[in-house]
Amino acid sequence: MSSQEELRKIALAEFAASGYAATSLQRIAELAGLSKSSVLYHYSSKERLLEAAIAPAIDRMEAILTPLEGVGLGDDRAAFLEGFVDFLLEYRLEVNMFINQGPSLVDVPVIDRANALVYRLAEFFAANSASIEEKMRFGIALGGAAYMLCTVQTLDIEVGPTDETRAALISIMSELLAPVPSR
Repeated sequence: MSSQEELRKIALAEFAASGYAATSLQRIAELAGLSKSSVLYHYSSKERLLEAAIAPAIDRMEAILTPLEGVGLGDDRAAFLEGFVDFLLEYRLEVNMFINQGPSLVDVPVIDRANALVYRLAEFFAANSASIEEKMRFGIALGGAAYMLCTVQTLDIEVGPTDETRAALISIMSELLAPVPSR
């Protein structure tokens, strides 16, 4: 593993566990077994390291959301749910940061980008839901799954093998997001 990749992973874990504001470059250097100047050689600032740590997750979520905005969900809810669950499982630490620290880290460009993406996702489902009940189902399904995985990560609780967790999340979210019959 390259020094940059190792630093990115160490920083992400520390940012998620201790918080961005409470994490110093010195602490990341210590965890990596490097000097602070070595960290600065790879990343010119803590903000650049944060960007390197979470930008891939933002890019992935954008790749999931952008096509939806053009054509809507239609009958392809299953494909969206599978992609969203895979995103949550792959980027647990990043999602943890978006949920737990995003609102307090305004004016940090990469966090602003993540927050804007969360708002776009919420706006998409608000605009494409026929009723209050359907809007709430989307919010509970997506937000609940994300928050549950963040809590599991933060509390270091094992929910089960990834394949089983994935299948359970897709099943539960599919039930929550099944089209609501008109009343």
